[in-house]
Amino acid sequence: MLSPERLALPDYEYLAQRHVLTYMEDAVCQLLENREDISQYGIARFFTEYFNSVCQGTHILFREFSFVQATPHNRVSFLRAFWRCFRTVGKNGDLLTMKEYHCLLQLLCPDFPLELTQKAARIVLMDDAMDCLMSFSDFLFAFQIQFYYSEFLDSVAAIYEDLLSGKNPNTVIVPTSSSGQHRQRPALGGAGTLEGVEASLFYQCLENLCDRHKYSCPPPALVKEALSNVQRLTFYGFLMALSKHRGINQALALPDKGDLMHDPAMDEELERLLAQVPGLVNSVTASPEASCLPSRTPPRVGSPWRPLHHSRKVDGESDGSTEETDESET
Repeated sequence: MLSPERLALPDYEYLAQRHVLTYMEDAVCQLLENREDISQYGIARFFTEYFNSVCQGTHILFREFSFVQATPHNRVSFLRAFWRCFRTVGKNGDLLTMKEYHCLLQLLCPDFPLELTQKAARIVLMDDAMDCLMSFSDFLFAFQIQFYYSEFLDSVAAIYEDLLSGKNPNTVIVPTSSSGQHRQRPALGGAGTLEGVEASLFYQCLENLCDRHKYSCPPPALVKEALSNVQRLTFYGFLMALSKHRGINQALALPDKGDLMHDPAMDEELERLLAQVPGLVNSVTASPEASCLPSRTPPRVGSPWRPLHHSRKVDGESDGSTEETDESET
């Protein structure tokens, strides 16, 4: 049975909204790159496995950044993969620096840009030094806002700068996603920046912006709610408000903060995978201190096809320097 959304849209508009062409093009490219292997069991099976992977959200693992950020579904899938693979960092109470979180991101996407990680860290650290430690949950919720709404936030930065300089908000020029990638975020120093802008005027500009960013901005009603209790705000104060707003987070990929460290489906999958490793289960159950070790090695489920050099890179870096923290925490 077709959904009401599907019935209300013409075929071409529905396919464009779901980015079906993006996935078809990617599937054909992978088919051509791996045609010798695929010929052994058939094209139909390949397409079945590919689109099953898309539905499960594992298709973005170890892929290039241009593909990871190509569609809203890809971004949500990457956020969930990052959370599920590295949630043990939060469970163990580890605090990491921006560079260490960036290394974790590169385990899933080898060419993930450092600039995006820095922007996410700045939401948490505000005016602190970039080498300060951050909790997993603080970084994760800030990263979710920055990564999923990246183009929208670049436009917001332009609006904020114009309001600071006294320009008429009705004449604000919003940058395109390509030009916004190189725009500098508003600096934290200076009396004018620290004082911020009037919240109501800022929201009026954002409301108009949201009308133009239909598929890449937070729900306007929730943005208004996040700004309802302040008279003035800074740019990073606005980003912090977004990252801490429960409704905005629920509209994206992650569970509530209280449930962030719980993932029964992943725990069950870990137990199933560990049971297949000879001798590992006995060694784990024999020592209570070792019971936390398996959770520090999350499984990696790759997309049906990916370049071999990606898998070798990940395998070579996947055993990072996390095991030293076990003894200190017990």
